[in-house]
Amino acid sequence: MGSPGFAVPALMALLEAGHDVCAVYSQPPRPAGRGHKERPCPVHALAMEKGLEARTPESLEGAAERDVFAAVNADIAVVAAYGLILPKPFLEAPRLGCVNIHASLLPRWRGAAPIQRAVLAGDAETGVTIMQMDEGLDTGPMLLAEAMPITPGTTASSLHDALSAMGARLIVRVLEDTPSPTPQAPPPVDGGAYAKKLTRGEGRLDWSRPARELERAVRALNPWPGVWFECEGERIKVLAAEVSESAGEPGAVLGDLTVACGSGALILKRLQRPGKAPMDAKDFLRGHPFIQPGGSLN
Repeated sequence: MGSPGFAVPALMALLEAGHDVCAVYSQPPRPAGRGHKERPCPVHALAMEKGLEARTPESLEGAAERDVFAAVNADIAVVAAYGLILPKPFLEAPRLGCVNIHASLLPRWRGAAPIQRAVLAGDAETGVTIMQMDEGLDTGPMLLAEAMPITPGTTASSLHDALSAMGARLIVRVLEDTPSPTPQAPPPVDGGAYAKKLTRGEGRLDWSRPARELERAVRALNPWPGVWFECEGERIKVLAAEVSESAGEPGAVLGDLTVACGSGALILKRLQRPGKAPMDAKDFLRGHPFIQPGGSLN
């Protein structure tokens, strides 16, 4: 049971390990691209390619869907970024219940966006937890976990791919070894336990914030929702940045696309104008010299 690219390696790993995948559940096809034609999500597309039975219900509520799922007669359900909450009858239908591949070291970052939240928060590490599912939000007992460092150059995209591969490897181990479940520890007292869904507004650069926070946002929020500022009526995306110890009034352009922040400054290394290709800072300034030292981006 999965939908986006994150779940594709897990399905492939289960097939390669020789497991009998008796059904694949994914989000329904959605309009995509310029023609807005309906397109299956990555897991659905892989299921069709492999000749697996693919199901894409809009909802799991109701007796009809419950009965269809129960009739699969599965030993276990593997869930990875499916996108729908599993009602209690679904959790209880497989003989061994449902297990989830979650991209964090639980109980840190329960919820929808654990990869991005870990980078935004400046965590030193994250990982994957394989968890026995219950009716709570990522609260079930843990079966297996593995950590991975978050380096100063880690982006949400690179972390996504690494954790996806890790999750695929760990789920095969869990199905082979059937480890005993371990209850989760209480969530962190600092409030960093819930990885709320990302919003478009989070990508706007607020120059009053510390430069280190903004640099982490650049690494965490690309490609979606993207990180941006407005200048000359355009929304300019920032695709790469570095922290500088320079100082000035927040929003002031200090030189060569170095912008003062609440503390420190942000060096904008790669940018993109609306409808244009990404470009390095030097090329950006050569063609569009409207951000000059002494100016302000407020």
